[in-house]
Amino acid sequence: MSEATATASESPSDASDASETTGGSETTEASTTRKVRKVREGVVTSAAMDKTVVVTVIERVRHAKYNKYVQRTKKLYCHDEANDAGLGDRVRVMETRPLSKTKRWRVVEILERAR
Repeated sequence: MSEATATASESPSDASDASETTGGSETTEASTTRKVRKVREGVVTSAAMDKTVVVTVIERVRHAKYNKYVQRTKKLYCHDEANDAGLGDRVRVMETRPLSKTKRWRVVEILERAR
């Protein structure tokens, strides 16, 4: 029994040593990981450009003084590599690096096709 206790006491110290050695690499991995990117859903309002669509995103915000919900719209210029999104489609877009003067978003998926 004394041998079992000796091995049990050795294993936790070995585990702590292992965590100390991997702890340094975990912090470097954490520093190289990207931030969480913004994801929005909206409706395609223009698909006339090549590989670019304009997506209108509606955001409901509570008014500070009147406590009434107000709709705020944003027009996002999004990159659509396959030219797949059409006018009236509901799409999910994700923030990305600047692709041009106005394009900072890309189409991730088409949620619903226009009828």
